[in-house]
Amino acid sequence: MNISFLHDLLNTVMKRHAGMGHRANGADADHEQLRVHCDKLLASDGEASSIVLAREALDLYDRLDDEEKARFFSAMSKHYEPEPDDVRRCYERYIEDPRGETLRELFNACEPPRQELLRRLNLPPGGTYDLVRMRGNLQDCLAENPDLKAVDADFVHLFSSWFNRGFLVLSRVDWNTPAAILEKIIRYEAVHAIRDWHDLQRRLEPRDRRCFAFFHPAIGDEPLIFLEVALTRGIPRQIQPILDGEAADFTDATEADTAAFFGISNCQKGLQRISFGNFLIKQVAQELKRELPQLKNFPARQPISKA
Repeated sequence: MNISFLHDLLNTVMKRHAGMGHRANGADADHEQLRVHCDKLLASDGEASSIVLAREALDLYDRLDDEEKARFFSAMSKHYEPEPDDVRRCYERYIEDPRGETLRELFNACEPPRQELLRRLNLPPGGTYDLVRMRGNLQDCLAENPDLKAVDADFVHLFSSWFNRGFLVLSRVDWNTPAAILEKIIRYEAVHAIRDWHDLQRRLEPRDRRCFAFFHPAIGDEPLIFLEVALTRGIPRQIQPILDGEAADFTDATEADTAAFFGISNCQKGLQRISFGNFLIKQVAQELKRELPQLKNFPARQPISKA
């Protein structure tokens, strides 16, 4: 089977459907139009058609203004809740006959339909990052509408699985890293601002600096979180000399005995409360120990910063 041909064909179909939708509905969209489209997505029973419908739904969401996005989240909290009668009926069956089968029925009845909606919206290429950005928008609505916490909990539940440590890719960021990623490192730095490209180059200097980031295959070149490290001789007493870019008192990284973790930044607002920091610190320590076995100290100079 020619997978490449099928992939190209599917992309063509999605683009055609998206183009038809834009022509039919105009440049603007509203939350009710999107909700109806989501209902069609949940009712779809074919994988190819579900991918097309999901892509169209995500495109509709991108066309919503901030107010319509807030209304869509409110619709998600009300329209895609578990059915109380089904939950009650399954609960009563489980109490009468507590077996694996009745427990599964109760679990399925309690799961909000919006979790299945999010799973289906995740089907098309780029869907994962679209959902991360969608949750970032949701964060802006939570303060004024606490009822949306249930919707946010569903995002967290699914993201905790999708961004499991086993799916994350650790990569060193250096001066040879593509410029598009380096620009994002400058933009996402949330602990100690990177002033310019010269400042970034100093922080990536191979003699005494390291930078590592977690990436996800479904997100591409968008870093999820990154950690900055200063290689020193002895535990540094102050962070400012490191930030000022003072040169190390050695000529080669093999002369360092300490790796000071001085800045860690979460890059995606939509991934708040999804834990990466501890995993990143532990794996970076292992990577550095393999590269530079003489290292003895791994002090953390700054706490994790939320994006």
